[in-house]
Amino acid sequence: MFEFSPALKAAEAKALELCAEQFARLDRLADHNGQKVLKAFIDNRISDIHMKGTNGYGYGDDGRDKLDAVFAQILGAEDALVRHNFVNGTHAITTALFGVLRTGDTLLALTGEPYDTIQGVINGDGIGSLKDFGVKYDQVDLLADGTPDYEAIKAKAAGCKVAYIQRSRGYSLRPSFTIDVIGKIVEAVRSVNKDCCIMVDNCYGELVEEHEPLAVGADLIIGSLIKNLGGGIAETGGYIAGRADYVEQCAYRLTTPGTGKEVGASLDQLRGMYLGIFHAPEAICGALKTAVFASALFEILGYECFPRYNELRTDIITSLKLGGEEQLIAFCQGIQGGSPVDSFAAPEPWDMPGYESKVIMAAGAFTMGSSLELSADAPLREPYAVWLQGGLTFPTGKAGVMLAAQSMMDKGLIK
Repeated sequence: MFEFSPALKAAEAKALELCAEQFARLDRLADHNGQKVLKAFIDNRISDIHMKGTNGYGYGDDGRDKLDAVFAQILGAEDALVRHNFVNGTHAITTALFGVLRTGDTLLALTGEPYDTIQGVINGDGIGSLKDFGVKYDQVDLLADGTPDYEAIKAKAAGCKVAYIQRSRGYSLRPSFTIDVIGKIVEAVRSVNKDCCIMVDNCYGELVEEHEPLAVGADLIIGSLIKNLGGGIAETGGYIAGRADYVEQCAYRLTTPGTGKEVGASLDQLRGMYLGIFHAPEAICGALKTAVFASALFEILGYECFPRYNELRTDIITSLKLGGEEQLIAFCQGIQGGSPVDSFAAPEPWDMPGYESKVIMAAGAFTMGSSLELSADAPLREPYAVWLQGGLTFPTGKAGVMLAAQSMMDKGLIK
């Protein structure tokens, strides 16, 4: 067993008491979404033959096509494009943007500046960005309290081809957007532009509520399979889901115009993707309980947490405002020390591709970079906050959070 200080053990006990109501709600959510996933498997008559991969061109890959149908039903989509050869969420989002946008079109970001890794996709010079292909870009900044500016959205959305929503907070302390809020954003856009494609970066948010953004009028949702919907089992991949005609355009971008979804060998990846989505509701529940516990514990220890332990969550991320570089490093090293893989490593800040500041990342995971497994990352800049996500099981996630707090205590950073 791990050795925690008496003060930290007392804080743990108090945090668990505070979390009880939220934990009960999360168990009900896992039950709802678990039934939804099971029904999709049953309705689509999934068999062991669908777990077998193909090679070569991948013509007639029924397992690949059935996986698309399962995802589409779970997410409330007309169609889905689920592929192991999406290298990350940014790649899936990029495929969707290039699939729908054409020269002269305007991409309008509705929720402020998108995540760091999307910046080059939009505005990079000479690297094949949207800007290089003549796609225009505009954005609607959030209000001072981090909420959408609906009037500004109405003022700008009339001429855009794609209206882009980032559900999760990225490296900011703004609230992540609930399905209800996304519905209000969609309503604002549709009041002035009925024809644009409303696209949602759904990363970290899948199955955290009972419905997905498609249920409130979004046209496309996009995410990574080493986040929520891979269940900690899928080894790689991503998805695009939504309106069938838009999904087809995205498939033409991923493969070739004219072949689209009809080609692409699944190799040996199907079983992991099927098993991952089946396991996802329970794994997401573990990650959410870990996040709620972390907010409760660190609030007791005197830190500001976003969201608080008793607030509604719409993604698996918790931001902890720790106050300085030493605190960020000690926290991340504690998370790494509580990982099942590479626990002996000591993460240090580094210049990570796609990010403007040095970043420290802790991620001792079975799948490299998996954000559904317990991990933490922080850019070394104001407001000196760490973004914590994941935890395939609550007992191991809780232990990792406790070890992070103990690491800070051992260095005299928590009194």
